[in-house]
Amino acid sequence: MADNSGKDILSKDVEIKGSIKFQKELMIDGKVEGEIHSDGVLTIGENADIRGEIKTKSITVYGKVHGNITVGERCELKSRCTLQGDLKAARLVIEDGATFIGKSEVTSGKPSGMGANGGTRPESSRNEDSPMLTKTAMSGRA
Repeated sequence: MADNSGKDILSKDVEIKGSIKFQKELMIDGKVEGEIHSDGVLTIGENADIRGEIKTKSITVYGKVHGNITVGERCELKSRCTLQGDLKAARLVIEDGATFIGKSEVTSGKPSGMGANGGTRPESSRNEDSPMLTKTAMSGRA
């Protein structure tokens, strides 16, 4: 991360209680208790501890999140992250070693259907090699 131009950073010694709104890119490496809303790109750093709902365009999680995540585009759960909550995204990538406890819903994203795969079918990537490390609870539709 040598070039942080255009990216705002909340370092690991920052603690916030309340709502966060941002426009472009935000990296959180501290503690947040509350909602995070944006049309931008969010990175949850490895030291981060987030407790609350997250709604953003795309997210990459390295740290801990306790709450629901809704993203319009891509969600990436990195190898040592923990997500305890429900997840809704157009594209989902879960790395080996990530812990995910909750429900996931992979959506079609934008109604135009002009995604990277050229169609309306959603993309998802799942780790099935080590099911003990990636915990996912799915529920059927009523």
